[in-house]
Amino acid sequence: MGGFVNAIINFVIRNKLAVWLLTLIVTITGMYAGANMKKEMIPDITIPYVMVMAVYPGATPEQVMEEVTIPMEDTIGLLPGVKSINSSSYSNLTTLQVEYDYSKDMEEAQRQIRSAIESMKLPDNVMEPTITRISMNAMPVAALSISSESMDITDLTEVVENRIMPELRRMEGASVAMFGQHIEQVELTFDEARMASLGLTEDTVKQMIQISDAKVPLGLFNFEDAQQAVVVDGKVTSLDALKQIIIPVTPSETNPVPFVTLGDIAEIELVGKVESVSRTNGKDAIAIQITKAQDANTVDVVNEVKALIEEFEADIEGLKIDITLNQAKMIEDSISTMISKALFGAGFAILIILLFLRDIKSTIISVISIPLSILIALLALYAMNISLNLMTLGAMTVAIGRVIDDSIVVVENIYRRLHLKDETLKGRALIRSATIEMFKPILSSTLVTVAVFLPLVFVGGMVGELFVPFALTMAFALGASLLVAITVVPTLAHTLFRKKLYNDRTGDKRGRTHKELGALARGYRRILNVSLQHKVISSVIALALLVGSCFLVPLIGVSFLSSETEKVMYLTYTPKPGEHQEDVLNNIKVVEDMMLARDDVDIVQLSVGGTANELTAMLGAGSGGALMYVIFDPDTEHFDQVTSSVLEEIQALGQSGTWKSQDFSAMFASSEHSYTVYGEDLDAIEEAVAMIEAVMNESDKLKDVSSSLSKQYDEYTIKVDQATALTYGLSTMQIAMMLYPNTQDEVITTFDKDGKTLEVIVKRNKETPKTFEELINQQVPTPTGMPVKLSDIVTVEQGVTANSLDRSKGQFYASVSGKIITDDVSQVSRELDEKIDKLDLPEGVKLGVAGVMADIDEAFSKLYIAMVAAVLIVYFILVVTFGEGLAPFAILFSLPFTVIGAFTALWLSGETISVPVMMGILMLIGIVVTNAIVLVDRIIHKERDGLPMREAILEAGATRLRPILMTALATIGALIPLAIGAEGGGGFISKGLAVTVIGGLISSTLLTLIVVPIVYEILSKLFKKNRMEIVED
Repeated sequence: MGGFVNAIINFVIRNKLAVWLLTLIVTITGMYAGANMKKEMIPDITIPYVMVMAVYPGATPEQVMEEVTIPMEDTIGLLPGVKSINSSSYSNLTTLQVEYDYSKDMEEAQRQIRSAIESMKLPDNVMEPTITRISMNAMPVAALSISSESMDITDLTEVVENRIMPELRRMEGASVAMFGQHIEQVELTFDEARMASLGLTEDTVKQMIQISDAKVPLGLFNFEDAQQAVVVDGKVTSLDALKQIIIPVTPSETNPVPFVTLGDIAEIELVGKVESVSRTNGKDAIAIQITKAQDANTVDVVNEVKALIEEFEADIEGLKIDITLNQAKMIEDSISTMISKALFGAGFAILIILLFLRDIKSTIISVISIPLSILIALLALYAMNISLNLMTLGAMTVAIGRVIDDSIVVVENIYRRLHLKDETLKGRALIRSATIEMFKPILSSTLVTVAVFLPLVFVGGMVGELFVPFALTMAFALGASLLVAITVVPTLAHTLFRKKLYNDRTGDKRGRTHKELGALARGYRRILNVSLQHKVISSVIALALLVGSCFLVPLIGVSFLSSETEKVMYLTYTPKPGEHQEDVLNNIKVVEDMMLARDDVDIVQLSVGGTANELTAMLGAGSGGALMYVIFDPDTEHFDQVTSSVLEEIQALGQSGTWKSQDFSAMFASSEHSYTVYGEDLDAIEEAVAMIEAVMNESDKLKDVSSSLSKQYDEYTIKVDQATALTYGLSTMQIAMMLYPNTQDEVITTFDKDGKTLEVIVKRNKETPKTFEELINQQVPTPTGMPVKLSDIVTVEQGVTANSLDRSKGQFYASVSGKIITDDVSQVSRELDEKIDKLDLPEGVKLGVAGVMADIDEAFSKLYIAMVAAVLIVYFILVVTFGEGLAPFAILFSLPFTVIGAFTALWLSGETISVPVMMGILMLIGIVVTNAIVLVDRIIHKERDGLPMREAILEAGATRLRPILMTALATIGALIPLAIGAEGGGGFISKGLAVTVIGGLISSTLLTLIVVPIVYEILSKLFKKNRMEIVED
């Protein structure tokens, strides 16, 4: 290895022009890679869930469950790899959430589910199920709300469809969906009396329309001249043509001709309506969602959309387009944050190096490793098709303090040897010797830091998916910093130090100063000597600090991920069972007006029906709901308190339906704690839920406590008296068919008008009774001709039925959840668990914990495994590096002392132990071991040179103090902006991570300089290690 490095350094010093050209190429290609990388919010995580949604018009929740949900569960449950199925059955609708392991190919899973459902025999009325895969790329990257002061919704729809949508659809790498537009359709209302007089039934007429309105290709005919295609076309092309469709009838006195036209027996008219309500700031608006393709660049797509918006607003008078969702802004903010942090880190590193070396040339050589390492990392990420996202950006921000370390160590050694009075080497030989001397410690320290993050690749699950890009970015940046330290640094040192390298240093003033050590090094040597003479006292003090810091853990608390501070509130409205649409719209209008009246609200976007149906159904609110998102002023302070008070005000209105606040922005940072109750008996589940809800409501550390138990419809069961009914010639089925409220609109055909396809709908004007009493007292026609009142042949039983039925693993379930309003979620969870364990729950009910504590348990258990694996890998690398087991063991003793500073810093800053904090501790393992390696490597070298052990330890400590302090302070400086919150941050790479690394570095650096030498001496004496006997290759 030494020979290989020797050859590399000789080559780079002899071929400096080649190195500069290569550096220039790397700089240009790295900048190109960074500019052209795919940019997105978070890595494209493959979420192992498939959603299945099926609409069953007119069916009750029980019908939906029995006829659709359970058969689907049974069929899908047999597919390979299915982990669990959760389902919710509502009136008219079922949703199934199918969970797989993270290792499953989700495209294949989606195909298998689609194939399985297509092979099922579902009831005829069930519409084709929609099967969607949950993916981060499926979330819109931009959402627009289009309104106009001068146009009504009909004119606005025409403008959007004809001018805006075609332009948006032409964008590369994006798909566009439109909601809230005005749509036209043809309504056909049959004249039932006229049809009855002609002997026509509705089914006969519908069949005649469908066979008349057809276009049939007959294929190719071989005529004498040539082959020609023939098509029989009877397609309706206009409203008049539809009215003129011929319907055959039997001639009669009143109608002597053998046919009538469709217009004779039905009223046909073109009508316009808004399929779903979309409003922005109280005005009718059309909503557009833009979703990017998997390989598209979020920032490019959104910027193209913004450029088109400017064109549209300039060209179309009165048009107003609001951007209600913009994912690119956060990415751009993160990039600018990283750049400013890089500049700050570089600036601080410059100050540290200048302070210690007081030499501008050494500073320039060291600092060049920051941009070069980052550019090489960008190049590697680009080559692997990894995007620039919050995780990769965060890793680069954190790596800035670490990538300079290798260069500092090499530069400091070259600079130190350059000014030693008794240094015998000159020029290229000195550069080569000084670099090779430090190669082993910087190689092992880089391998150690990379190895620390390696286990994250195998963690799996959500944590693995999130942090693998982080680990890879760190590995690339650190590998690049090592490469720069043994190529660019020696080359630049040979160029900038050329005069000093070849000058005679005898009697050099600086040389004498360096030889005699600085005041700091002399002071440290004295402290180290005293510590080695009083090993027991020093060890007891260090252990006392360590044990004492562990008692801070309960005070610090535990959380999962810190949440983003996006000032948006998402509100969903779930109508009361049986609530009329008019009442739903009135209730929503009241809340909408309340939001618009607030001074701190910028935009109120409302969606009712359409996409809101799908979204609210997925959120457990059933169909017919509404989604309102309220964008607050970015300067709104104490946002959590604001949202809580807003929700309390809304709930105080006492509306018939239910309003809830959905925490979409904290998808990975939820502080929700929930319990899930399983069982076969819905009444027992309801009782258990009420007991748990009562306990949770008593806690002052929870807000928004609610259960997933649905409200209930009143249900009337009509029991037919068979004997009485038979005397009138009636059966149960005949009575049911007569009462069935067939008010569903039916599409019987379509035709094109002005380039748009219009549906022809059979409109039913059948009136439903206004009250149950009116229904039960109506007259029933009988085959015998004797009308009878329905109440005379039936009896009625009154009860209730659930609005929705939720199932998991073949059982009914309901969940109770509340949002924890303190940072320490673990303490709140423990308190709740203790109280709920004491509850006497009904027989046959099982309890499960979900929410943030389940996430914490899973994530932390995986990260603990990763940490243990990291320590073992680190030990293995050190054994290989040093060729023995004792010195690496002494180095590992520096690790526990990181927690002293880390826990103290967390406690002082008010941060909690979270996933980013665990990542910080992983980083510390790498950094702290690096410092210990540099120290122990020097001790061993000096022992092998013939110095006694104690003298070797003292000499190595004094010599290596400067590079250890420089690297530690440079890393601390680079993380200061993140720690004080001077820059953005984000939920993943948060203040907690920076505080952990800074605190841990301070304590471990100070204690490493004392504890590692003590342990090294104790172990060496205990095992009688004589390193002078070891002969180097």
